[in-house]
Amino acid sequence: MVELSSSALDSVFHALSDGTRRAILRDITAEGKSVGEIAKPYRMSLAAVSKHVQVLERAELVERERRGQFQIVRLNAKSLRAAQDWLAFYENFWTERLDALQTHLERPESAVRE
Repeated sequence: MVELSSSALDSVFHALSDGTRRAILRDITAEGKSVGEIAKPYRMSLAAVSKHVQVLERAELVERERRGQFQIVRLNAKSLRAAQDWLAFYENFWTERLDALQTHLERPESAVRE
């Protein structure tokens, strides 16, 4: 499992807690985009989108690369992977619990009374 400090993991989950930031991550998955390109589908100022990108950057979910006069924002999935690994523990926990419940519910009624 990828180890991530508690504060770094907190930053990742904080960044992912906002729908706009999750949409931005989805938008830049295939290719990097400038902040202006990222902002196009949103009804907010370029400054507001830039602040969202900064939150993603602090969580190390995105990286910026200078291309001429533009800064290209691209996905850095390493921090996202760490969050996925952290969540996988709880997925296993709930899968086991739900499997046990299903087994219990599928037992014949006569076996439940005994």
